Amino acid sequence: MKVSIVMGSKSDLDLAKAAGEILDTLDVPYTINILSAHRTPELLHAHIDEAIANGVRVFIGIAGLAAHLAGNVASKTTLPVIGVPGDGGPLNGFDALLSTVQMPKGVPVATVAIGKAGAINAGYLAAQMLSTGNEELAEKVKNLREEQKEALKKENEELQS
Repeated sequence: MKVSIVMGSKSDLDLAKAAGEILDTLDVPYTINILSAHRTPELLHAHIDEAIANGVRVFIGIAGLAAHLAGNVASKTTLPVIGVPGDGGPLNGFDALLSTVQMPKGVPVATVAIGKAGAINAGYLAAQMLSTGNEELAEKVKNLREEQKEALKKENEELQS
């Protein structure tokens, strides 16, 4: 039960690490690789095949600008793919959002928010997808959600006092 995080360039590393931190918290193994849909498509395709053979069950694709990475991954597998639009470039990620979310019918990419919030949610979503077949992970996800709720309650109480 693994997650493969792929990013189009090293400039997306902070986003990949943000997704990875959530997976670390939930003890979900993952890898991070730089694989461009445009510059190294053959390496990307080889990685997808190898990752599946090694037990990967969810892919997270992080890319900005043209952002075809998650879609390219989805074209090669029927496993879940989560797209994270990078927040760089002249349009601050809006172009990446549209490129990621506008997939042709039959080749879905679950797309999260632009930037760091999206990367964090991609980590959560990947864990939630994997938890449908793993009761231990489902409990960890539930407990983490409860911890977040309690932290917010505490912040509110401190604000009120």
